Amino acid sequence: MKSSRRIIRSFRDVTEGEIDLRRPIVTLFSGGLDSSYLLYRLVQAGATDVHAISVGLDGDEETSQLQRIADKLGVHLQISDARASFVEEFVRPAIAAGSVYLDTHPVSSSLSRPLIARIALSAAREVDASVILHTANRSQNTLRRLNGAFRLLGFEGHYGSPYELDPVAREVKIKELGFAGLDEMAERSASGDSNLWCREFESGVLDDPEEHSVPESYYRWSALPDAQVAPEEVEVTFRAGVPVALNGRELPLLEIIQRLNPIIGAHGLGRYTGLEHLPGGVKVLEVREMPAAWLLLASRRHLETAVLDAETIREKMHIEQVWVREALEGRWFGELRSACEAFVLGLAAPLNGTVRWRLFGGRTSTIAIVADAPLYVRNREDWEESSIRQELAHSDGGNGQW
Repeated sequence: MKSSRRIIRSFRDVTEGEIDLRRPIVTLFSGGLDSSYLLYRLVQAGATDVHAISVGLDGDEETSQLQRIADKLGVHLQISDARASFVEEFVRPAIAAGSVYLDTHPVSSSLSRPLIARIALSAAREVDASVILHTANRSQNTLRRLNGAFRLLGFEGHYGSPYELDPVAREVKIKELGFAGLDEMAERSASGDSNLWCREFESGVLDDPEEHSVPESYYRWSALPDAQVAPEEVEVTFRAGVPVALNGRELPLLEIIQRLNPIIGAHGLGRYTGLEHLPGGVKVLEVREMPAAWLLLASRRHLETAVLDAETIREKMHIEQVWVREALEGRWFGELRSACEAFVLGLAAPLNGTVRWRLFGGRTSTIAIVADAPLYVRNREDWEESSIRQELAHSDGGNGQW
């Protein structure tokens, strides 16, 4: 029972439960409608020491806007630049694990949520807070990813989302925040989540899978150009399975991703629409743009097929989905995901080479797959003749008899 009481699931749990509103409270803050309204409700309830934690992952949020909201509501704002940690600790293994959910879309929030939870936990310890609140609701997989991360990280205080059992209508949130001087919240028509790996949209005008025309204004990297984009070539170099160079120039993975998003997106690549399951099996629609992810995941698979045995790849693809499942279900810090990661990373050593693409809209294709230690043949006729000679030389004592 003690464990269940630690989970915050409604605003009543905050105002009428065991939480001392005079002590520090940490909240996850994106600058969106839900996280801004949570700050508003806490202040209205009498919370006197609220710390809004914003984790910078190269998303759409602007520091000035985050600060304006925090100042307007009278809370402390802490912005943490976590881009390097995100890429090295979460995106890099996701590339190795071919992290695509059920062959529909690469995962994204499954990667960012455990990092955000870890940063929030660190902030809570710094200010001696025994409460960490976020804003995920029942129709968002973020709910179990954040709660699962806090549990596996061993946070002993109260944590959770008051929206889980106590949703607030969008119109109510906009109206009350308007009274607080935050009129710009009325412009939000969908829920968004963005980082350098993915820009994701859900809810609002995208609620219905049977009718979900996505406004072009939502897209940034893959916005439709005004004129025809000229064909171009892009080459990615891998070392031990990690992208290390773009068009022959060595760059950190972070910069490779940042550079690739607008390049690949300009050719209309990297848009995904997918249905993702909630606990109990219900599906919800999510829309993404992930141009760099599209190219890097596809390139690494091409290099794997050039170097690894087919049976090894088949088994790796199975383990990849176990890795994806554990990350998606909020068990990033669990032992099974770590074990799956050890397997896929154990196959990375020979993955050295380059993959070159010719980009031209829907006619995009590879034009060169070059591996340092390939299993492929470069001339089939030469290989056939050589293979026959070798077989005959080793059969029946080398006298050419079958």
